[in-house]
Amino acid sequence: MTSRRRAAGITAALTCGVAVIAGFAGPAAAAAPASDGGEGDLADKSAQQISDESLRQLLTAQSLRLRTETSADPTKLDLTLDRAGNCTGSVSKGEFGRVDLVKRGEQVWMKPDAAFWKTQFPGRKGDDAAQRYKDTYLHGTTKNAFLRGVTAACDLKAFQKSATGSGKPSSGTPSPSRSAPLTKGRPTTEDGARVLPVVKKAHGAVQTLYVAIDGKHYPRKLTAEVDHETGTILLSDYDTPVSTKTPAPGETADISALEDLMKGSQGA
Repeated sequence: MTSRRRAAGITAALTCGVAVIAGFAGPAAAAAPASDGGEGDLADKSAQQISDESLRQLLTAQSLRLRTETSADPTKLDLTLDRAGNCTGSVSKGEFGRVDLVKRGEQVWMKPDAAFWKTQFPGRKGDDAAQRYKDTYLHGTTKNAFLRGVTAACDLKAFQKSATGSGKPSSGTPSPSRSAPLTKGRPTTEDGARVLPVVKKAHGAVQTLYVAIDGKHYPRKLTAEVDHETGTILLSDYDTPVSTKTPAPGETADISALEDLMKGSQGA
């Protein structure tokens, strides 16, 4: 896998399952009969109203933790990000390696693991790079195309806009493409929080949105199943500030080190 393909894969990971959230937007429906059953103040709301409320709450979040995975691709995200474009966390590509990320404004630090180096540069060169840059962050700015691609998932504003389609909750106008009815599931728990599933079934796909019952009704988990493939997004730590800690100068190397290795490989 080339570096450009890797960057594209990391960028694409942001959209893993985002359509699951957008697919729940739709026209307002009549409220369901009141019957708590463990649903709290969501008991007298319809599945569509619960979905719309969770999307409104998502749009108010100033920061959150995002975790994604899908059975169709080894890419996994675990990032805490905010609306200012700051983030910390990691992107994993399974056997192709993992990269730890820190982004503050335009400044970016990425720490690849040994598998990353050995995948990027097979043979002795990869082994040497893995040893030389062990526990080292490569530092640069978003003016660098590679770092810009790797950190594309750090934009919470973009995620919120993509997750809710237009970036706004339902207007109440029916949409033929979103006419599949939503249904409530039974209350359950997710990461220790009580949640209420909202289920949508259409064209052989099953999408489930898990909405927090207590406090603000944030979306906490989203799943999609289609053609025997699954995708999951976990959302947590709403409005918890992104850490401001950045790697010390002694733990970093300039991003040009990676660029030099890439040029050397292309010329080999």
